[in-house]
Amino acid sequence: MPSNKSVSDAPITQFVNCRILKDHKLQWEDLWVREGKILNPEKLFFDEEGFADHKVDCEDKIIAPGFIDVQINGGYGIDFSQASSDIRGGVALVAKKILEHGVTSFCPTLVTSPSDIYHKVIPELRVQDGGPEGAGVLGIHLEGPFISEEKRGAHPPKFLRTFKAGGLADLMEIYGHLDNVAMVTLAPELANSAAAIHELSGRGIAVSLGHSMADLSQAEEAVQHGAKFITHLFNAMLPFHHRDPGIVGLLTSDRVPPGRTVYYGMIADGIHTHPAALRIAHRAHPAGLVLVTDAVMAMGLPPGRHTLGQQQIDIQGLHAYLTGTTTLSGSIATMDMCVRHFREASGCTVEAALEAASLHPAQMLGISHRKGTLEYGTDAGINASFGACFTFLFFYN
Repeated sequence: MPSNKSVSDAPITQFVNCRILKDHKLQWEDLWVREGKILNPEKLFFDEEGFADHKVDCEDKIIAPGFIDVQINGGYGIDFSQASSDIRGGVALVAKKILEHGVTSFCPTLVTSPSDIYHKVIPELRVQDGGPEGAGVLGIHLEGPFISEEKRGAHPPKFLRTFKAGGLADLMEIYGHLDNVAMVTLAPELANSAAAIHELSGRGIAVSLGHSMADLSQAEEAVQHGAKFITHLFNAMLPFHHRDPGIVGLLTSDRVPPGRTVYYGMIADGIHTHPAALRIAHRAHPAGLVLVTDAVMAMGLPPGRHTLGQQQIDIQGLHAYLTGTTTLSGSIATMDMCVRHFREASGCTVEAALEAASLHPAQMLGISHRKGTLEYGTDAGINASFGACFTFLFFYN
């Protein structure tokens, strides 16, 4: 029999024999989904007198929200910072492939590039919902070019920019427009950065601090102007010092405005950050930790020479280096690898590891009302996992 047609003709799927991640705990509950939305079973039973059209036996697996990767430069031969002849097709390929690793939403990330690259690529990277054909695009992450030369990492120095006047004019000159932009990484110590932070935050764009020489007071001032994220904590910033902890000090700062949370990205690939550093960050500020892959086009490909924007990189084992140097240039890790490594290295709970890849990035982007949780009415991008080994079931709108 069909479901209650007075509400919807769409079938209802019931996931049974599972633990679901809800209210920060794993709970033995069934999960009900219709048209890509999670249903309240009480309303379904008593108000609609509805029932399931299909049942899926999860065989004791954990069901968690889909992972959200807010920093991914490409993968599977696709470099988002290259103006290829088929930019949308490249994004679609990566979106399809990362589903296999539990990612149901992501922010295609562009590293520091010449202005004409931004003008060509940004209009092609459009926000779109996910589905069986691929993970959803939440918006673009622009990492640079307004960053520190001293902490540029793998970003090409000749394309770095400063804020001449600050605010919208500098941003528009380089990027062309800000449509479909979700995040911008910048160095807050750059002159006139406060106006840019204020402008971006006012447009609902998350400002992230990274590739920076900022001290703690400069980082705190940026947060007070609206910045809310730290790009790959510990990497490409001043190291922690007990007299001035720099950007790292934001994790325990008492100058963060009341009611605000500073989130921070971590590349838990076993290479970028020592397990002890992962533990220090997580124990200092567990609610702010966001797992990111920082994956490059070589993710999913054999070792060899590849590109990251305007630069060449070499893949040696699990390391991605700027060609001819020992400078790390992103990673080749997948999100499920990062979740597993973070759990093992930090000793955190399964719940905490899963939320670092789902709930926390959704909260940072201001979309936790529809993603990153399994609350009633949210989008049903679902990961089903068992123990430390992750396999996935997907269901979408």
